[in-house]
This record gives sequence, structure tokens and C-alpha cells, in this order.
Amino acid sequence: MLAGTALMAAALTACGGGSGGDAKASGTADAKKKPDMAISVNLTGDQAKPGEPVKVTLTEGKLATVKVSDGKGGELPGKIADDGKSWTSERNASPGTDYKVEAQNTDSQSASAQFKTVAADKVNKVTINPGKATPVVGIAQPVSIVFDNPVKNKAEVEKHLKVTTSNNTEGSWGWFKDYSGNDRVDWRPKEYWKSGTDVKVEMNLNGVDSGQGGGMFVKDYNTEFKIGKDRRLQVNLDTHKMTVTEDGQTVKTIPVSAGTPGGQKASWSGKMVLMAKEGTIRMDSQTVGLGDSYDKMVDYSMRVTWSGMYIHAAPWNSGNFGRANTSSGCVGMSDANAKDLFAETQPGDLVEVTGDGSKGKADIGNGYGEWNLSWDEWKAKSALAGGAGGASQNG
Repeated sequence: MLAGTALMAAALTACGGGSGGDAKASGTADAKKKPDMAISVNLTGDQAKPGEPVKVTLTEGKLATVKVSDGKGGELPGKIADDGKSWTSERNASPGTDYKVEAQNTDSQSASAQFKTVAADKVNKVTINPGKATPVVGIAQPVSIVFDNPVKNKAEVEKHLKVTTSNNTEGSWGWFKDYSGNDRVDWRPKEYWKSGTDVKVEMNLNGVDSGQGGGMFVKDYNTEFKIGKDRRLQVNLDTHKMTVTEDGQTVKTIPVSAGTPGGQKASWSGKMVLMAKEGTIRMDSQTVGLGDSYDKMVDYSMRVTWSGMYIHAAPWNSGNFGRANTSSGCVGMSDANAKDLFAETQPGDLVEVTGDGSKGKADIGNGYGEWNLSWDEWKAKSALAGGAGGASQNG
């Protein structure tokens, strides 16, 4: 029996048994009946604290089965200890939930108990990318989770995140700040994904505590996606050209004009990821700290960083394609080339910018900058670095 816990629902008899009264005094066959089964549960009453596993303990005998259900058709999975004396759930009890405990011992006696957890004072939620609306992505796309509230218990949260792939892709989680300033954790493969890989992400966060100031998660999340064609967009600032490769073969070379060297209008360099295909959008220089340099509608826009670097059509700059970098940080090209590229690309395609005149590599959270880190540098960002949870979980 657990120390400090209350005895719960102790007076249920075996199937077909009697009333559980004084069998000896009655002189009936009930005198041979075994004593009633008794269990204790670590969570009790209607104000039980969520965020910890449920533990059911048997006072005598050995447990055969334990079922902890939430009244909505859900059950907490768990395991009986080797000695048969206790059962512990593998998941935490979630906030604001009614639970029923049903246990049976090896003598077919049964007992039950009920408790209710209090609602969470504060709820944490997540934004997941790729979401279910993006079923196919490129070879550089990480799994990215941004949290609404701070996450102090990073290791505990990471333990409840699982990536399963169809080909045992090696990868690891890494924590850092998103461009928004919120906590973020990404899962990056060791190498770029292989085309055709199926990926499933399970975020078993219901009942997990974010830590001080973050609140508790009250639901699980999941997403899945497939890795599409191996497409890479390689921009050379020195030659003013973009080389497009598919499955290792060059399929197109596009004259471009990138960011003006020597200041804030320079392009970012390094390995980045095509974040989204946004199409025709309004670009206003004041929103990215460049004064009143421009304010126009831009076609075939493909986002590369949160700070506003795009690949897009720039017909007003046609005289500089293939000749000079004179844009305000984006990679511009002709309408025809931008239209074709927009039709071919997918979110998650690798974008790599090399050559002189850039303003360096963007911060890791300004888009998907994790590919600029070595594998060892990336693994060190796991909250479980050096432990069993720091690497991937595959099926």
C-alpha cells in the first residue's frame, strides 16, 4: 500500500460471491470465501492533482488486470509490477478528467475506485510544422514544434515526443528560441531525408507539465508526412545564378539578382529551407526595417526566412539578372522563371546560398537554420543529450 494514500473501494467481492458480511456468524458457505480485495490509488477524491502517473496498489495477493478509463472512451496504458503488487500508468493523468479504476486479482476478485483531477490553471498549446495540410515536403524539412507558453521542463516534454520513420532515419530533437521569441523544438535528421520516406510524429503531451509559467498540456498532437523529390536550390552570389538540381542532376540554371552587398539589404547565406509557397503577396519594406524602399505586390513568392527573405519574380530588376546583386535581400528572377520554379518546388526543399557579399547566416530560429550546424552541435541541443531520448525513435 502506498504511504500517505487513502484506501479506496475495498469492499467488492469476487464474481458470484455473497454480500461480504460476517460469514463466520452466518454459518453458510460464505465462511470459506476469501477476504475482500482492497486496492489503494495514489490519486483520490475530486481535487486530485494531474500531471503524474496513476499508481494502483493491492494490499494482498497479486494483480491480474487493471483498467483506468476516462469516461470518454480513453484508457491510460500501464504495467503491472513484477511482484504483482502494483500497477503504474505509462501516461500522466490529464487535467479536468474523471477517472475510473477497475482492478482484478489472480483469484478473480475485483475492486474499483474513482477520482477526478482538477482543471489546469494554465494550458499550453503547440503549432506543428509540417501540419496535416502539407502531406509532402522536401528533403530538408525538419519537424518543428513551437509552444504558446514557455517550456521549463524541456527534458520531460521531449520524452513524450516520438518520430517514427519507414526507413529508420537517424535524427534528434533540438531546443532553441523561435523567431517569435517562443520556445521551439525541432527534429532534424542526421542527413537530409531520403525521398519516399514516410514520417509519423506523435506528441503524447496530454497531462505533461510545461513547468513554471508554461501551464499543462491537455491534449495529444500528431502529424504525418512523406518526403518528396530531392530538390535543391543553390544560389551563387558570385555568379548571380541559381542552380536547381533534382535527384542529383542539374535541371535548370536561372539568372538571378540577390541582395545588395554591404548592409541590411544583403541576402542571408548558408543552408536554409523553402518554408512556404505564398504566391502573390504585398511586400512592404517598413515591415522589415528598411524604411520606404519598396511597397508592392510580388508574384510567385516563396518564403525562406521569417525575417522576410524570399525567392520571387522581380521583373522591375530584369537588367541585373545574372549580372549584379541589387535587391533588398531577396532572390529575384524573371516572371517566367519564377512561375516555373513556383510550380515545381515544395515546402522543405533545400535552399543554399554561397558566395561573397551576404550578411552571414540567419539565426537558427529565423526559418529552419539547423542545417548550418554539425550533427554533434545539433545533438547537443537536445534536452536529453547523452541520454536514451536524445536520438531518434523509429519503427
